[in-house]
Amino acid sequence: MLATIRQAFRIPDLRKRIYFTLWMFLIYRIGALVPVPGINREALQGLFREGSLFNFLDMFSGGALRNFSIFALNVQPYITASIIIQLLTMIIPKWEEMAKEGQEGRRKLQQYTRFGTVFLGFIQAYAMAVSFGTAITNPSPASFFVIALTMTAGVTFVMWLGEQITEKGIGNGISLIIFASIVSRLPVGAVQLFDLLKAGRINIFNVLVMAVLGLLAIAGIVWVTQGQRRIPVQYAKRVVGRKLYGGQSTHIPIRVNQAGVIPVIFASSVLAFPVTIAQFVKHPIATWFQQVLGFQTPAYLILNLILIVAFTYFYTAMTFNPKEIAANMQKYSGFIPGLRPGKPTADYLQRVMSRITLLGALFLGFVWAMPVMFIRVTNIPGLSFGGTALLIVVGVALETMKQIESHLVMRQYQGFLK
Repeated sequence: MLATIRQAFRIPDLRKRIYFTLWMFLIYRIGALVPVPGINREALQGLFREGSLFNFLDMFSGGALRNFSIFALNVQPYITASIIIQLLTMIIPKWEEMAKEGQEGRRKLQQYTRFGTVFLGFIQAYAMAVSFGTAITNPSPASFFVIALTMTAGVTFVMWLGEQITEKGIGNGISLIIFASIVSRLPVGAVQLFDLLKAGRINIFNVLVMAVLGLLAIAGIVWVTQGQRRIPVQYAKRVVGRKLYGGQSTHIPIRVNQAGVIPVIFASSVLAFPVTIAQFVKHPIATWFQQVLGFQTPAYLILNLILIVAFTYFYTAMTFNPKEIAANMQKYSGFIPGLRPGKPTADYLQRVMSRITLLGALFLGFVWAMPVMFIRVTNIPGLSFGGTALLIVVGVALETMKQIESHLVMRQYQGFLK
């Protein structure tokens, strides 16, 4: 593995992409430390000691929310806007046609996503400024507007950073920003663990059990993420002019976790947004909503699991179209042994995908609920690096390494991902 990484740094283009990504990480981390104007830091920390939802959201922002920095909202508005645009693409015929137009249509939809990000970012930033009014030096509508405008600019800049990483760096920029935010919390978690050990609240045995369970969880995530069902495909021989085509055998790889970490991020974003807004509104209905769907309440846990399963099926349906695959196979004289081309093939692919997607969705739900089990087994309170974070970190790391691997393969270097 180390030899392959050295080979990657010997390729000028790949080395340039890696360095560019690291520079973007550095810029992002610097921005996460710059607070918005007019903030009382002591009062702000007091607010974070009172609620757990803010601590959960702070994990995805890499400490930017706790500092109430210009990047406090991170990429949450962008993710919410992406969900809305994808849903509207399935509802609005014009947008559905636009999505099928190729690169030009996707560029227009991406532009709509940017506008939606700015709009949602301003609303969420203003509501957050009102909610954190006790931590603002001079709470007034003008101060709230300035803070909201500053944080919206921060959201726009983070979105731009992610797009630049995707275009000029390595991997998916938005996913890598979330990755960097989560990983940046590791030193803080290690210090908290050491303090608990030093205070005698836990012992070394608890730490060892947590380490073993963490390694097993990582191995399980990698195993399921890389797992796939291979459906054999046979291409018939056909003559085109004077040349003979086809006659070879291949397969269609259907991954167990086809959606990756996207459903967990989507579900967390969708639930966090209304619950956060409810905390900002001083009304009995909002208070009831917050108590029922507050962070880690039974209703919150059940609804989050349902959303994870729903988004897993939704995202899989967006990325895997059995009818289109069956039509392309029939176009090039391909068939699955024992099945007729066309509709029977599409129905078979849909049936296999539905069963595998269910396993992937249940796996994602299990990983998301894993911190609760870890806390009960290890007796370590307040684990800041839970199943969702672990799934995101491992998934993004695998996808990024695959992209590096593809660059190496194109240049005829042997990689280490087999």
